[in-house]
Amino acid sequence: MTSIRFNVRGMSCTGCAQSIERRLLTTTGVQSASVDLSAGEAVVDYDENVTNPNSLEKVIESLGFGVLYSTGKSKTE
Repeated sequence: MTSIRFNVRGMSCTGCAQSIERRLLTTTGVQSASVDLSAGEAVVDYDENVTNPNSLEKVIESLGFGVLYSTGKSKTE
């Protein structure tokens, strides 16, 4: 598993954060996703053999939110 943190812009309520989290969790290859409204961040654990950061960014953008940049890509056991 690989973990990555995205900085998300455009979230204004908990419904926004929940919408992003739900959509990420239904994305093939995503093991877990957590979206923090106050920090403006999404943390995603995913299988890099199935998906990649660009695809995950597109999932967030397809919901009408912006991704400023991603940070902290790391392998998890």
